[in-house]
Amino acid sequence: MATKTYQPSQPGDTKGNESWQGAKDSSKEAFRKAGEAGEQALNAAREQGKEALGKVKEAGNEALDKARETAQSVGHLAAETATAVGRKAEDMTAAAGHGIAGFGEAISQKAPQAGVMGVASHAIGDTIQEGGRYLEEHKLTGMARDVETLVKNHPIPALLAVLGLGFCIGRAMRD
Repeated sequence: MATKTYQPSQPGDTKGNESWQGAKDSSKEAFRKAGEAGEQALNAAREQGKEALGKVKEAGNEALDKARETAQSVGHLAAETATAVGRKAEDMTAAAGHGIAGFGEAISQKAPQAGVMGVASHAIGDTIQEGGRYLEEHKLTGMARDVETLVKNHPIPALLAVLGLGFCIGRAMRD
């Protein structure tokens, strides 16, 4: 940008030149001060932005931590609930086994004691009692373990039994 100098209209007129120089110096000083003020404002805005960003990050981290804690609590609660349900199922199986064993004992006591009917009723009662005791002692987990062992030891007969059972269930549901 070209700098324009003041040309006095009359020779020896220095007063106008001094005014021009003073105005020029004042405008330079005002421009410098405006630049400094703008730079200070920009720095202050940067600092405010950094502080705000820090606060947002901190709030986000706190929310994330709370979400993690909540998820862990829900996970623990679900695990505890599943464990309690499993225990309840085990207890109910044991109770059913106890009831079945009692039923088998009642059959053995109330059925005829002599003859073919006595032998048959005692065999049925003993079998029911043994089944009830098995349920009471082994519960669901023991039965599942026993079925797993049976299938591992005899895979083909187990597969055939499952296919036959599925066929029978399918026929019963179709009719």
